[in-house]
Amino acid sequence: MTQIRSISVQTVKAAAKDGIASGDAQTALETKLNAENLSLYYGDFRALADVNFRAYANKITAIIGPSGCGKSTLLRTFNRMNDTVAGTRIEGQVTLDGEDIYAPDVDPVAVRRRVGMVFQKPNPFPKSIYDNIAFGIKLYNPRISKSELDGRVEAALKGAAVWDDVKDKMKQLGTSLSGGQQQRLCIARAIAVEPEVILMDEPCSALDPISTLKIEELMVELKKDFTIVIVTHNMQQAARVSDYTAMMMMRPDRSGEVIEFDETETIFTKPKDKRTEDYVSGRFG
Repeated sequence: MTQIRSISVQTVKAAAKDGIASGDAQTALETKLNAENLSLYYGDFRALADVNFRAYANKITAIIGPSGCGKSTLLRTFNRMNDTVAGTRIEGQVTLDGEDIYAPDVDPVAVRRRVGMVFQKPNPFPKSIYDNIAFGIKLYNPRISKSELDGRVEAALKGAAVWDDVKDKMKQLGTSLSGGQQQRLCIARAIAVEPEVILMDEPCSALDPISTLKIEELMVELKKDFTIVIVTHNMQQAARVSDYTAMMMMRPDRSGEVIEFDETETIFTKPKDKRTEDYVSGRFG
C-alpha cells in the first residue's frame, strides 16, 4: 500500500493557502486523488462546476454540504460510475497517482478495481457470506487456489472487523446479517480486491448509533492501508473521523461546486467562507 512520509502536526496545521493545504504540508502529504477544474454534464445540464478537490494518501477526506449539491455525483467521478448514465461527459481532469482516469485508453473496470465503493444502503449479493467476498477476488484472479482464496476471504473479513461475527456461518446468506454487519460485509467485499482508494457514500445513514460507531472506528483503522473519501450529512461524523473536509454548495444554475477545502479542524472551527460557517453551525438556510 502507498506510504507517506512523516510530518509534524504543527507543519500540517500551519499550511493552508487558497483553501488547499500547501507548502511543506502539500509536499509531505502524497496526493492520491486529484480533481482539477472538473465539470460534469448530464446532457446539457451541468451537475458539477469547476471543482477542485484533493484526497491525500492514507487520510480520510469528507465531502459535506446540503442535499442536492452534487456530493454523490462528485464521489462517483472518482471511479467513473457516472459513465453508466447516458449522456454523461466531463471537462477538466481527475487523476489517480497522477494518471488521468478519463484518458481514452483507460479501462473504467480497471479504475474500479483500484477505487472501490461502499454505498449508502448495505447491498450484499444474494449469495453466501463466503461468496460475497470471494466473488470479486475470483473475478480479477480466476486461477487463484482454494487455499489462497480462503486466506483472502478471511483476511478481508478480519480487515472489516466482521470475522468474529461470521466465521461460523460462512455458508449463510449475507442478507441474513444485521444492518451493521451487512455494511461491514460490504466493506470487506470492497477491500478483498485490494483497492487503493475506498469511496463511501453515506455508509452509516441506514444504521443505528452503535453500528455507526463501529463503522467509524473501522474507517479510522482502514486508513492505515487505504485512502478513504466519504460523503456524509452527519457533521459530527465528519468531525470525528476525517482528516480533511471539502464543503460543497449549489450554485444559482443548480450545479455543485466545492467552496472550501481544508483540514477538518479548520473547516469546523475557523472556516474561511461564511457559507461554510453557517452550514457547520446549523444556521444554513
